[in-house]
Amino acid sequence: MGFEGEVWRLMRREDLLGVIVIDEADFPWLNGRFVPTPTFGEVKPWFDESYDRIADTLLLVAPSGPVAEFLLHIGDGRAWFRWNDEPFDDV
Repeated sequence: MGFEGEVWRLMRREDLLGVIVIDEADFPWLNGRFVPTPTFGEVKPWFDESYDRIADTLLLVAPSGPVAEFLLHIGDGRAWFRWNDEPFDDV
């Protein structure tokens, strides 16, 4: 699959928090440059404090639409994540 060049969006309800421009795909992980909006500052601490808040509150939107579940890391202007169209199994 050719993911390079795709733009994924990080959303909180209707608010755009940032975009991820994919520049590397090592399936199932995608990596890219993260371009935050000013609103991202409100949730940035969550990436260091509580992953549950991210999964419960934020939405990752692929070019084809929202994904059901995701694991997202953001740091130093980069984002890396994996996703699934179905919820991950609880382990």
